[in-house]
Order: sequence, then structure tokens, then C-alpha cells
Amino acid sequence: MASVAIYNMEGNEVGSLELNDAVFGAKINEHLVHMAVVQQLANNRQGTQKAKTRSEVRGGGRKPWRQKGTGHARQGSIRAPQWKGGGVVFAPVPRDYSFKMNKKEKRAALKSVLTSKVNESKFIVVDELKLDEIKTKRFQEVLNNLKVNKALVVLNDNDKNVILSARNIPAVKTALTNTINVYDILKYDTVVVTKDAVATIEEVYA
Repeated sequence: MASVAIYNMEGNEVGSLELNDAVFGAKINEHLVHMAVVQQLANNRQGTQKAKTRSEVRGGGRKPWRQKGTGHARQGSIRAPQWKGGGVVFAPVPRDYSFKMNKKEKRAALKSVLTSKVNESKFIVVDELKLDEIKTKRFQEVLNNLKVNKALVVLNDNDKNVILSARNIPAVKTALTNTINVYDILKYDTVVVTKDAVATIEEVYA
């Protein structure tokens, strides 16, 4: 079992925690991690781009000149793609870019990135994150104490004071244990997790 130190909000080490190898010591599967990232980015796409084909552009119902005898190339419509103001060839239409991954694949990808963060010593456990008031300056002090800059902060409870205090810091994002995902874990350099959140993650994913 991997063991990590537990820190308090002042940045002092106050203990250690044994991590469950089923979650934080899993085999790293880069293919599934890549698939999970691509899936999340694809599912976020709106897919609302649209351009008109020659059948949708207004006008062009009449043949511009007779088929033969004018010296021009034959033309059937002034809204054909080669004309100015004509339709677009193979124009994009609204579509759904999303695709599905199996539940086991998603879990394996999440375990892979959590394991990689632990292996890289980018997984910091704090005994608790509690603020008496909404204060961005105070939350930034906590991050400074932990020597963390760009971080994903994972909470077990929907603590309004902590979430709103962190919201104004550009390089920080807060998440609950049931909303963590592969993309965010990879995007942020360090994962800061409360001790309670670690227990919940192990309970759900072990």
C-alpha cells in the first residue's frame, strides 16, 4: 500500500494515510485515459454548426441561360457551389459528437490518473478544509502553506465557504467526490484532497 502524509491547513505534517491499492495503486492504462479525455471533450461540443447546401440557398430556381449556343459553360442554377452566393458542398449540419464509454473503462481510467498523481507525489491529503467565512485571501494562504499553485481541490461535502473562496483563483478548481473526472485531474498539476474525500473515493471505486 502507498502511504502519503496528511497535512493541516498551515502546511504542517500531522500524520500519514495508507491508500487503497485497488484505487491508488492500479495499473496505468494510457489508452483508456486518452479515451476518457477525448470523450469528455467530445461530449462538451455543441455540434450546432450549420451551412446551407445548394438546395437550401434562396433563389436559383431558373436556369440562368439556355444549355447550348451561348458560348458559356452549361449552368443549371446560380446557386450551385461554384457561383458567388451559392451553396456549400457537403455543408456541415448539426450533429451529436458524444460517444459512450463502458462504466468499467471509465473507472479504470480514473484509477489510472489517480495512481499517476500519487506516483508523481502530486497527491496532497489535508486533514480538513474549513473556513469561517468566504475569504479568497485566506484560501490562497492555505495553498501557499501547502506549496501548491495549480490545483484541483476535492471536497467530500458541499462547503459553501471553501467553494466560493476558491472560485476567484484562476488556477484552482473545486470538485466533489462524485464529480471528479479524468480531464480535470490531468489538467491541474496537483490534486488536493481532504481525508474524508479520500475515504469516500476508496469506498466508491475500490
